[in-house]
Amino acid sequence: MKAGIVGLPNVGKSTLFNCLSNSKAQSANFPFCTIEPNIGVVNVPDNRLLTLESLVNPEKVIPATVEIVDIAGLVKGASKGEGLGNQFLGNIRETDAIIHVLRCFDNDNIVHVDGSVDPVRDKEIIDLELQLKDLETITKKLEKTVRTAKTGNKEAQKELIILNQIKSHLESFKSVRSIDFDKDNYLAFVSPLQLITDKPVLYVCNVDENSATTGNHYVDTVKKLVSSENAEVITLAVGIEADINELDDFEERKIFLEDLGLSEPGSSKLLRSTYKLLNLQTYFTAGLKEVRAWTIPIGSTAPQAAGVIHTDFEKGFIRAEVISYNNYVTYKNELKVKEAGKMNIEGKNYIVNDGDVMHFLFNV
Repeated sequence: MKAGIVGLPNVGKSTLFNCLSNSKAQSANFPFCTIEPNIGVVNVPDNRLLTLESLVNPEKVIPATVEIVDIAGLVKGASKGEGLGNQFLGNIRETDAIIHVLRCFDNDNIVHVDGSVDPVRDKEIIDLELQLKDLETITKKLEKTVRTAKTGNKEAQKELIILNQIKSHLESFKSVRSIDFDKDNYLAFVSPLQLITDKPVLYVCNVDENSATTGNHYVDTVKKLVSSENAEVITLAVGIEADINELDDFEERKIFLEDLGLSEPGSSKLLRSTYKLLNLQTYFTAGLKEVRAWTIPIGSTAPQAAGVIHTDFEKGFIRAEVISYNNYVTYKNELKVKEAGKMNIEGKNYIVNDGDVMHFLFNV
């Protein structure tokens, strides 16, 4: 699963990427600092994994991950190829979700591509360019579908209704994600189009140090603006996160955070929000060789969860031994869980819960 960091040039995208991935993407005080997308595989913070490690004492621990992509900045006219528009839009189409960074701080020493700080305007610039690109996609698709529908093709006629609905929505400067589609129609006609404004979005309000815990009037405006979008908003002081990230000593980081009134790095909160945004959850395998967090979509069955480990596990699935995370922690180890009758044997129709500790039996 992949999430793309987007926004206007010079709003803190690459600095945020560096905080998340601990890599060193170039970040500087001028537009288009990022040209090629930077990609980082980032661990998802999960205290449950640390607890399981303390109980099992394995040889190694492997966390769940999300792929984060730092994409080139967007400007007005990107949908027509301005700036790095075509490249940007091609990169973002390949992601599963969008992390949209908005500048919500004043600093005369950091230039803004449009000369002033206005997150509402900035958001609308990005939204418009993405909507125009989707409109271009829909218009091309409509031309083909109209021809097919005229032959009497029933599916094409159904698709035509959906495409015209999307076209009208985009022409009203609204993103596709705000349309409430019938599930079957969505899967058949909308999902295959990979429309950019259909992707779930997390808005990151990049604030100054003084606003890290409280937010500010810019953040309040953004929250009000996106209240009807079914999107998430978090507040992050990206510059401070970068400073914290430079500290190697854990205790120094902790003291720094406490001085700011924070219980954890904002980047940890962002990663968990991104995981949620992608509709993902975690199950665990726990043994002496390794304790590992596995990433699956919410609603996955036991065989589908097994298939994440190896396709043969899904093909030859027989049953799963399942312990809830809370029971594992309560009874301290697998043997005591079994003795207490708290291990469940589940079949092919079992829907995996977040935090399940699982062992699969299979035959190939």
